Amino acid sequence: MKYDVVVIGGGPSGLMAAITAGQNGAKTLLIEKGKKLGRKLAISGGGRCNVTNVLPDEELIDHIPGNGRFLYSPFSTFNNQSIIDYFESLGVNLKEEDKGRMFPVSDSAKTVVQTLLKELDRYNIDTLMEAKVDAVHYGDELHQITVDGHEKINTSCVVIAAGGKSVPHTGSEGQGYAWAKKAGHTITKLYPTEVPMTSNEPFIVNRDLQGISLRDVSITAFKPNGKPIKTHRWDLIFTHQGVSGPAALRLSQYVVKALDQFNVDTITCEIDTFPDRSEDELTQWLLEQSKNNPNKSIKQAWKELVPERYLLHLFDLADLSPMQTYHHLEKRKVIDFVNKLKHFSFKLNGTLSIEKAFITGGGISLKEIVPNEMASKLMDRLYFCGEILDIHGYTGGFNITAAFSTGHVAGMNAAWKALSNK
Repeated sequence: MKYDVVVIGGGPSGLMAAITAGQNGAKTLLIEKGKKLGRKLAISGGGRCNVTNVLPDEELIDHIPGNGRFLYSPFSTFNNQSIIDYFESLGVNLKEEDKGRMFPVSDSAKTVVQTLLKELDRYNIDTLMEAKVDAVHYGDELHQITVDGHEKINTSCVVIAAGGKSVPHTGSEGQGYAWAKKAGHTITKLYPTEVPMTSNEPFIVNRDLQGISLRDVSITAFKPNGKPIKTHRWDLIFTHQGVSGPAALRLSQYVVKALDQFNVDTITCEIDTFPDRSEDELTQWLLEQSKNNPNKSIKQAWKELVPERYLLHLFDLADLSPMQTYHHLEKRKVIDFVNKLKHFSFKLNGTLSIEKAFITGGGISLKEIVPNEMASKLMDRLYFCGEILDIHGYTGGFNITAAFSTGHVAGMNAAWKALSNK
């Protein structure tokens, strides 16, 4: 069996690569080792599928801290607006939510996945499901793919879209790196990003704050010398192992890198529960709240401030009795309490494993990729797209934008190359 283009991996970038290759007239095969295509799409955005983000290119790239600037070239061909136009032209109506995130109006990832599957049919793209690729053999005229130890598939061009090592139940187990290495490619160090962070602090171990959510707070990681590394502002949740939620997930890659760079066991971080208000403002406001309700305990007078268990934890740290009233309130203790509200400090000792991460950091070195083609500089007629590359962004539609963009560019150029060779 001979194809113009074979795409390995049926995730977001692989689906887009296969469809685009087919659209451009290439006889295309999509190989997926799982039972279903688009499994990572199906779970993205909490099962609602955050298909892209509407931020302007410059801001979009700022939200892709892992080599986002590489994407200027693919985005010039197929960017977030192209993704929106593409899905809407296929009847998938989209809506914008907070922070520029775009979701299908149906609130269902199935809408997106089923639309892409219909496009595979429309362009007569063959699919080979539950098919494990054992080897990719590179040749001068044709590349050959061995599937499940026996079936051999010849193709003019190969697109590797096999994902990283995160969320392995969707099929991303890192096997694509070996095929890239065989073609001479360098794999940069792999590490978890967008991953819950862990801590051995007593309040975590004892689960004192487990399940508490804090809205619109900032969290900062610090170098061992006390200088800030990075601050992220969004929601946060305390877990039985540490902290999670969007702000923590975004900070995680910086913590991973700092633990490695400084060769330390822990990194200090701080939560600022009221990033828009100064300590003086908060102190005055709390004193007024108590003064206006002089017979109420401070636990009652300040109960709207933060979730109750977090409030009691901070009272404990500031040596404040929750049952105190205004009559016995010491200003210095209120100042200390506010300091804890603004600088709740604790140590992080790492993150969950790369398999538990949403996104893999590291991957195929971008120095070896032609950005406007997603082609290998080292092997003719070999293309890469998606998370296998050394590109990673924050959650919020940024990684999926990179996947669709690089997938489109890889599929289009693979098709052109294959057809020009005929």
